[in-house]
Amino acid sequence: MPSIQAQSEQKKQNGLVSLVGAGPGDADLLTVKGHRLIQQADVVVYDRLVSKEILALANDSAEMIYVGKKLDFHFVPQDRINQILVDKAQEGKHVVRLKGGDSFIFGRGGEELETLAENGVQFEVVPGITAAAGATSYAGIPLTHRDHAQSVQFITAHVQKDGAEIEWDALVRSNNTLVFYMGLKQSPHISTQLIKYGLAADTPCAIIERGTTQKQKVFTGTIAELANMAEKAISPSLIVVGSVTTLHHKLDWFTPNSNDE
Repeated sequence: MPSIQAQSEQKKQNGLVSLVGAGPGDADLLTVKGHRLIQQADVVVYDRLVSKEILALANDSAEMIYVGKKLDFHFVPQDRINQILVDKAQEGKHVVRLKGGDSFIFGRGGEELETLAENGVQFEVVPGITAAAGATSYAGIPLTHRDHAQSVQFITAHVQKDGAEIEWDALVRSNNTLVFYMGLKQSPHISTQLIKYGLAADTPCAIIERGTTQKQKVFTGTIAELANMAEKAISPSLIVVGSVTTLHHKLDWFTPNSNDE
């Protein structure tokens, strides 16, 4: 049976895509395996939220391809990103696809792997720390807590392709924490719908802006105040709803340097 090193070399000769989660912002949260693969890559295809410190890990000869997206502006369409991964791998390259957070949590990593599988391209997945876990930890907000929440739900505020609405009634439960990704623009709608379906208007919530980075800011208030809070925050930001957010002022340990670029 071939050794692990021999298997790795064979994969590289045939082309390989490593789907790597880069974490929520702090470069020190990158996994050891992700660090190693970035250094070994022939091609790095990366998103807007991948930090410059993580990109600096790539070797000097690596081809760096930016495919970042931001709200209301997609620099490279998703189908084009998929094709870039296929094309580079079929050239026999080791491609690292770098995404902020975790690729399988609202990162469209599954869609990219489907395309690779359909084209016979070998791939592997390296999980990353998703924003909900990383940003809340740095903000002193435990997602679950015996006295506050026994469950947590992650929700994307982006409307589905078919226009299907979020099932708001399924979100309004006691002892639960809600985490909304990409929700700043939709904050007024989030607030209105949650209250409409039964969440108390004075339910605590928080917005974590640029979580785990030296520019992190945390805004706290109630769900009725969410829209006003969102006007003060910038993207990327995470919205957390639930009584766990009241622990922020007690458990906050991270002191970012706002002057650090």
